[in-house]
Amino acid sequence: MKLEDYTIYMKRGLAALMFFTRLPFWRITNVPAEHFKRVVPLWPLAGWLTGGIMTGVLWIGAQFFPVAVAWILAIISRLLVTGCLHEDGLADFCDGFGGGTTREKVLSIMKDSYIGTYGVIGLIVYFLLFTQAPAIRLPILIKIVIVGDAWSKMCAAHIINFLPYCRNAEEAKIHTIYERMTSKEWGACIVFGLLPAVLFLPYELYPALLAPMAVTTLLILLMKRRIGGYTGDCCGATFLMSELSFYLVSLAIVYNYYL
Repeated sequence: MKLEDYTIYMKRGLAALMFFTRLPFWRITNVPAEHFKRVVPLWPLAGWLTGGIMTGVLWIGAQFFPVAVAWILAIISRLLVTGCLHEDGLADFCDGFGGGTTREKVLSIMKDSYIGTYGVIGLIVYFLLFTQAPAIRLPILIKIVIVGDAWSKMCAAHIINFLPYCRNAEEAKIHTIYERMTSKEWGACIVFGLLPAVLFLPYELYPALLAPMAVTTLLILLMKRRIGGYTGDCCGATFLMSELSFYLVSLAIVYNYYL
């Protein structure tokens, strides 16, 4: 591989970290705008960072507080690091798909910056379920945090391979349309998403990896039927719902098999 190829991959990696987090990676170097069109395949790589931060905060917090409190602190840490990027997408997704009756109405509602009833209820239900994760014992919970983040982002990332973007670049919130993955990017995305599971996930919890795949598939079918494509809000919502399904199935396995 040529040096210039390494430079391109490094800039794409920085672009992904700059886009999916609010950490000041932009101070390292200037990243050309075209690299942001190809950040989605590296979304799971950003999950290593956000999941790693959650894991660290969870472990440190559990040394001083009950696990339930440490888990809330871990959730807050990711909200701060990402700037609530995905949660904003989930709220807009719930508003649009809950209140819109036509394709045009769904897209119009999702683009509106105000949150509606469906968005509020969606976030409440999401966080009520997500905060039940401490029912999983801390040693296992620590292992699955980074797995759930990276794997669910890998699953959600494949939206761009199966659906077209619903808007043009001028109408997009970030004025960028993601490009579909090449075969190499597809492989890299899967590797970045799967590696934490191979390294950390207890084999008894491997069935939980199927849940994000199923949720992503169902949401892709819903998006295709309702709006004929996807938006950035759809990507964020798909990640959170896929990740939530991973935790719920993991919790069910732990609860029934006393792991």
